[in-house]
Amino acid sequence: MTQSPAREPGYFLDHLRTVDPEVHAALAGELVRQQDGIELIASENLVSRASLEALGSVIVNKTVEGRPGARYYGGAEFADRIEALAIERAKQLFGCAFANVQPHSGSQANQAVFLALLQPGDTVLSMALDAGGHLSHGAAVNLTGKWFDPVRYRTDASGFIDMSEVERLAHEHRPKLIICGGSAYPRAIDFAGFRAIADSVGAILLADMAHFAGLVAGGAHPSPVSHAHVTTATTYKNLRGARGGIILTDDSALARKLDSAVFPGVQGSVILNAVAAKAVCLGEALKPEFKTYAAQVLANARCLAATLMERDIAIVAGGTDTPLLVADLRPFGLTGAAASDSLEAAGLTCNKNAVPGDTQPPRVTSGLRFGSAAGTTRGFGEAEFRRIGGWIADVLHAMAAQGARDEAVEQTIRAEVQALCRAFPIYPGLDARTPEGQ
Repeated sequence: MTQSPAREPGYFLDHLRTVDPEVHAALAGELVRQQDGIELIASENLVSRASLEALGSVIVNKTVEGRPGARYYGGAEFADRIEALAIERAKQLFGCAFANVQPHSGSQANQAVFLALLQPGDTVLSMALDAGGHLSHGAAVNLTGKWFDPVRYRTDASGFIDMSEVERLAHEHRPKLIICGGSAYPRAIDFAGFRAIADSVGAILLADMAHFAGLVAGGAHPSPVSHAHVTTATTYKNLRGARGGIILTDDSALARKLDSAVFPGVQGSVILNAVAAKAVCLGEALKPEFKTYAAQVLANARCLAATLMERDIAIVAGGTDTPLLVADLRPFGLTGAAASDSLEAAGLTCNKNAVPGDTQPPRVTSGLRFGSAAGTTRGFGEAEFRRIGGWIADVLHAMAAQGARDEAVEQTIRAEVQALCRAFPIYPGLDARTPEGQ
């Protein structure tokens, strides 16, 4: 049989390096960056080789809408099997009755909650951004802040959530939704206290555990699931899986509303390769060794915080109960933007971050956020994180001493970072010349 001229001979055979050398080169460069540098961004991690395989699998070719067993498209047998696995694993891992694994991100998971439970103009009580809150909790620049009426609670002078202020604001403003959790709050949250406040004003409680879901899964952090009406999370960060969001609840009526809010409310077809990779990471988190990982993530974060404080670097709230910590650079006279650039040049990647009472604009900030999840996945323990803390302090002290970046210090530390990274290699089967593993 003669093939149609529309069928390109190499379409199913040619590798990326042949088809698109520019993209291939960029991916090769990213692999080297990850292999030779230390990742300290709290929202990043290193997925398993199994997750990489799921993300690059043929399920990417399939499109479905709806829930397993109730699709709008045919040919969904294996898509249903994959999503059902992810749902059951999420329910088992977090001890809840219902789970939706379709959200493309944590922000979309939060938007689905808003759509399911609120009307435009309803009041939402959530943490202020500079106190550690998240854009999707009602920030003015976000859809949630433009369509709803946000009221902000803050932290006290010691950097902890001021629960008396939360209670006062709840009774004053009578919010329809109260949110606990954020993107840069390092301390454990009083979930029971938040639920009591929500119940006292007839509000729904949403717990966003995106930044500590892995610790909850591993038993290293209290779970909000039994306290909150709805819990959202991401499957990357310290769950160390594919990028995406999940929604959890024990309420069947809320579950139906949330399912409809995800689809067709805020998104269309399911990204099935991401759901497959979510299923993989949730399955990995159910294994006994994940508890060891979660405990080490917390130990490493606390070790890093203690090391920095020993070097006179102020840490918001005086430490951490989560995989992240926030350094306040105002005593050094440094900005987060300049400090993060210098640390990146030294092979230590982190992100600039607002601190409580920050007066710098968001693109500048007065702080830095660090996370321990990716380094722990790599195999780093407390000894390595003490070295990392020392390197961070060396860079910051050098900048403060001369009022600018110290390139000599950066280059010296970068060589030491690279040596440490090569002692803890990642993706040994991959090569910078063939990042797809071929």
